[in-house]
Amino acid sequence: MKYFSTNHKSKRVSFREAVLKGMADDGGLFFPEKIPLLSSVFFKKLPQMSLSEIGYNFLKPYMGDELADSELRSLLDEALDFDIPLIQTKEDEYVLELFHGPTLAFKDVGARTMARFLSKFSDHQKTTVLVATSGDTGGAVAHGFYGLATIDVVILYPKNKVSEIQEKQFTTLGGNITALEVEGTFDDCQRLVKEAFADEELTKVLTLSSANSINIARLLPQAVYYFYAFSHLKKISKPVVMSIPSGNYGNLTAGLLAKRSGLPIYRFVAAANRNNVIPEYLKTGKFRPRPSITTLSNAMDVGNPSNFARMLEMYDHSRDKMAADIVSYSFSDDETMQHISQYFKETGYLLDPHGAVAGLGLGAYKKEQEVTGIFLETAHPAKFLSVYKEKLRNKISIPARLQKNMGGIKKSLPMSNNFFDLKSLLLNRK
Repeated sequence: MKYFSTNHKSKRVSFREAVLKGMADDGGLFFPEKIPLLSSVFFKKLPQMSLSEIGYNFLKPYMGDELADSELRSLLDEALDFDIPLIQTKEDEYVLELFHGPTLAFKDVGARTMARFLSKFSDHQKTTVLVATSGDTGGAVAHGFYGLATIDVVILYPKNKVSEIQEKQFTTLGGNITALEVEGTFDDCQRLVKEAFADEELTKVLTLSSANSINIARLLPQAVYYFYAFSHLKKISKPVVMSIPSGNYGNLTAGLLAKRSGLPIYRFVAAANRNNVIPEYLKTGKFRPRPSITTLSNAMDVGNPSNFARMLEMYDHSRDKMAADIVSYSFSDDETMQHISQYFKETGYLLDPHGAVAGLGLGAYKKEQEVTGIFLETAHPAKFLSVYKEKLRNKISIPARLQKNMGGIKKSLPMSNNFFDLKSLLLNRK
């Protein structure tokens, strides 16, 4: 299996090279030259498979001979050692809880797996991992890579635009984790990371890689929990629609890979907050990136989603082809909060702000067609305490892992959104 750049100006590389480089030399994202179709035998055995077994079967074709079977199985057993419950909340409606990993966010799946790939592939060579976060990526990456001797992690995050608990998860560790508090938005952070990869001087001096869903090793493992969700569904008599809270669109892209691999997902709902560039594209055919807007669902505050380039590749740059598989809606903060309250009254289930947007998206779709719906709950509500009114806030117990982070001392460095300041810091750290 080889990986090409979405900008089509760089040579094709192996999985190992794609993981180590993070981004292609021409600034594009790596994407597999083909999407393997999984066998009928796999799907028959799916209900009996563990998360790591599903991961092995899905990921093996993407890797070729990069790792021995036993190494890959062991890696995935370590990375995916937690549950992802599928909870039925209404008739024909389910919540996929993706917050049972170490940092209580869906990004634990991709970050923990990628950390192990990168550690194995780096061959004891010092590697600097650059990552931009709008919320949960920072914590998942920091904890996934913490303590690895050959990996330094530099996390860029927008000042005053992540929740206090999210911030504490990646700013209190120290060691091989450096947090940079950027004056600006997530889009500024993401731009700085991309500019670093494009800078010839930096890439000659440092071995750089990325841990955002920019990196193919962060993206691919996220497909695994779509299969896992299906493995826990009971009898299916209606088409299955999955609603994804969407910001940088890595989660949705992973779901699309699962569908192309043979998983019978009828359609996806790309549920967005006020950062609605993809809903707009699917309606008009015009992609208009713009500065992100701050919302309650902060991990989705992205105005120029990177993974849109991969989505275009999958659909031959055709809006009509993409719209056949994806419907998209956007919602305001007021709608999000109203839905959190109403859903709790109806079901007793407390949504986080991102899962609430996904739930709204599923609800909008179900007005058009009778389906079995699954929406993704991507983070534990305790990460967003300030969002909830007192009555609901009192329903939230803070897990011990989050309480431990809250007691730590913040260790972050202030950073402008000027690339030359980031470049200077990285070169001086060498």
